[in-house]
Amino acid sequence: MEAPRIAVTGLGLITGAGDDVEQGWASVTAGISGIRANDLFDTAELQTDRAGLVTAAQPPGVDRCYWLAGTAVREALRHSGLDLDAADRDRGAVVVGSSLGAMPTLEGLHADLVHRGVLDAPAAAACQLPCVADHIAAAFDLRGPRVVLSNACAASAVALGYAAELLWREDADFVVCGGVDPLATLSAYGFSALGALDPRPCSPMSASTGLTLGEGAGFLILESVRHAERRGARVLAELDGYGLSGDGHHQTAPDPSGRGALAAMAEALRTAGFGPGDVDYLNLHGTGTPANDAAEPRALRMLFGERVPPASSTKSLTGHTLGAAGAVEAVASVLAVDRGKLPPTVNTRGVPQPHGLDIVPGRGRPATPGVVLSNSFAFGGNNASVVLGRPGRQGAGPRQADAVHEVVVTGVAGLAGAAGTTEELAAALATGQPCFTGTQELPGGGRAPFGRADAERAARGVNPSRARRMDPLSLLAAAAVADLHARHGKPTRAEAEATGIVFATGYGPISSVLEFHEGVLRHGIHGANPTLFANTVVNAAAGHVAMLHRFRGYTATLAGGTSSLQALQLASRVIARGAADRILVVAADEFPAQAVATQAALPGYAATPHVVPGGGTGLVLSEGAAAVLLERADTARARGARVLARVRGHGAAGEPAGLGRLRPDGHAWSRALRAALAEAGLAPGDVDTVVSAAGGHRVVDLAQARALRRAGLDGRPVLTPKAQLGETHGSAGALGLVAALTRPAPPGKLLLSGCAWGGSYAAAVLDTDLP
Repeated sequence: MEAPRIAVTGLGLITGAGDDVEQGWASVTAGISGIRANDLFDTAELQTDRAGLVTAAQPPGVDRCYWLAGTAVREALRHSGLDLDAADRDRGAVVVGSSLGAMPTLEGLHADLVHRGVLDAPAAAACQLPCVADHIAAAFDLRGPRVVLSNACAASAVALGYAAELLWREDADFVVCGGVDPLATLSAYGFSALGALDPRPCSPMSASTGLTLGEGAGFLILESVRHAERRGARVLAELDGYGLSGDGHHQTAPDPSGRGALAAMAEALRTAGFGPGDVDYLNLHGTGTPANDAAEPRALRMLFGERVPPASSTKSLTGHTLGAAGAVEAVASVLAVDRGKLPPTVNTRGVPQPHGLDIVPGRGRPATPGVVLSNSFAFGGNNASVVLGRPGRQGAGPRQADAVHEVVVTGVAGLAGAAGTTEELAAALATGQPCFTGTQELPGGGRAPFGRADAERAARGVNPSRARRMDPLSLLAAAAVADLHARHGKPTRAEAEATGIVFATGYGPISSVLEFHEGVLRHGIHGANPTLFANTVVNAAAGHVAMLHRFRGYTATLAGGTSSLQALQLASRVIARGAADRILVVAADEFPAQAVATQAALPGYAATPHVVPGGGTGLVLSEGAAAVLLERADTARARGARVLARVRGHGAAGEPAGLGRLRPDGHAWSRALRAALAEAGLAPGDVDTVVSAAGGHRVVDLAQARALRRAGLDGRPVLTPKAQLGETHGSAGALGLVAALTRPAPPGKLLLSGCAWGGSYAAAVLDTDLP
């Protein structure tokens, strides 16, 4: 069965080039750059004061990230003609790519803590990275699956891929998909510390003397062509395919061979059913840095030979909008298809293109592109390519197929708090002993129970020269992967290079972000540590793990409280449709003192290290990590791997609860549970074990109890791993799977349940009753 074709029916855009789609497109095609003086913050110590600055007036009382995102989403919905009041809001998904999220607000809160010792815990909880999707869902009352992707500068291109997976499997009727990032001192000082900024407006693929930061948001309304036709919508273009890969080479520099970029482009075209000869225009990653501007043309030559299509960099007009770049450039690519004009590259400074590419210099060029390939590459060696085409244009090759392969679990490992290995974790679960045996001193006095992981122990299996460059989150992730290999065997080099990694985390590298920013607050540019900055991107841990083990396959990073369950879903979808043989899902969460203090200051934190799920004791925060190896069943059998479980189904849902909130009625949560059961083809009574998300917090535990009852699962046997492991947020779902699969008695048909503050829910069904 062929999967649905995906229509783009609405666009929203706000960048330095213009406040909306029409202004932005007019400026871009006329070659008028939006790079200007940055007056948002002091730039005296930086390499440049130039930036792609949005000039529209920001309303008071809202974070710049949320304002930019809301502006672009509102325009995209209006442009699409989608009537949300008539649509099924339960099937409207929100998929966002972002590297920084609400960083401007977070920076201000952190400055108050560093300089005045004041911690505004509720405000800090409302501006974490996953909150941008919660803000959009609440603002527009969208109740479908919700996720934030954070692969640094490739984030929103990866988001487009995630949205495609949802629509190909008909998990949603429509997806509000895009990317957003504001200008922030964190990124400005970080790129200055790396020496990566151009003192003048950037000159991609010409002088190539550095990048220029930008800000903005780009959003697209995606839906199946059938859904668009039923409501009489005009289809602007189709999202035909995407490809992701990892370099496994360096944290900040691309692989100079261009092999990773080539793999992403080739996979995007293969998925779309097109060949290199079908491509009419390339929207380049084109940052203006010497390394990127040499590696990307090399990859193009390997794919296209001597006949590379016209290829321009719109970053020369908008600046580099970081996590928003993939979506901003996808909007430009759709407009190129719909309006019949290629965007130009400006600021060439009279320098001849050194690689012989046609970069469409100066002004837009009339053309009729039928197939466009848009590239986004990122820190951590992440490569993403997206294919957008003229409506109805069909490739000669095979188009994206529906699920054709069974997916199985062939390895699990985990650690949490004081349990530094899977065996220790399993022992804690068997004996009922908590892993959160430590405490954390709180500002103003007092201590809170806390499960601190031993970072030094986690680093023991890592080459010391590499370990010194890794942050706590990366070390925890690496420890889980090393334990998985010890338990289930290491892959051969060929297997490793074909292995993908999907990384999940609740809040990302908090330690690195806070430490880097504190250095800037106290010492300015002299306190901006470039090694720390490289680890502030959420996908840094995945990059470190990939380099340690030479993983070069499919790569994505998800952030949020349900991220590990959604990572399992994404990896399963990709393997099932034949785009990968093996993907390692890795989840990790670390919490420095400031994070523990924030959580402990919010309602529902336990006063003692005694957690009773459903008992109103309060939760205890704990650091943790897990690794889960997913494979095609036939591939696993061929190599003689022991199968631990079969993947049967997934479900996700959301509610417009608002930032940091959760509705206790269980309605949305039950929809996620029922969706997973339906995909698995199971009735509630078929479930042998429910792995609960209950962890002592009264609101969460009540909401889940009601959700289980609404889904017909009330009374089924329940496993409550958070009673011993603590609340690990994003990694909780994967750790729940580890807990279930390491019990002496097989759990049978297993349902994993997860939730995130802000109103996002996910579930997965696996089966250990193997044929």
